[in-house]
Amino acid sequence: MPLRAPTARLALRPVSCPPPGYVELDGAWWPRSRDLTEELPPLADVLDPLWGRITRIAVNPRYWPILPRRIFVNDHVVKVGWFTSELDPHKILLLSGTAGPWDLLVIPPETADPSAARLMAAASAGIGPRSTASALMAAEQPDGTPSSYEAGPLGRADWRRTCDAALPAPAVSAPVAW
Repeated sequence: MPLRAPTARLALRPVSCPPPGYVELDGAWWPRSRDLTEELPPLADVLDPLWGRITRIAVNPRYWPILPRRIFVNDHVVKVGWFTSELDPHKILLLSGTAGPWDLLVIPPETADPSAARLMAAASAGIGPRSTASALMAAEQPDGTPSSYEAGPLGRADWRRTCDAALPAPAVSAPVAW
């Protein structure tokens, strides 16, 4: 049986949440390394069926040592660009030919599991005060203690929250793999 690359560690804002003008982020992505050549294809592969074919990705180069100009995903090319002052260094911007843009918090690969779980939940909750990617990262304490946006202890199953407990879960959800 051939080995398949692990899927992206991803948490997305539920479809039933307020439109993007209300919240800054559409979710969070927790790459396994700082190698965009290895990390971007699994991310785009997961998002293609959910958001339409991803055609462009933009990052801030501050935390990425190598920036590919393009990647290949499911037999198509995705162009990769970078912006230093226009794009939050803790965010990635994704575009498709049919919809978008989408903004994801990028959780550093070396982040401990509890902190990553809190950040993923906060970025994908779709509720609460409008927060930027850098604001969420700053709110997370380096010692792993809960921050102000956390309602309580989170487990791996709690990463995807809905906007209202009475609403059903979205029909399509992104896989979260460890």
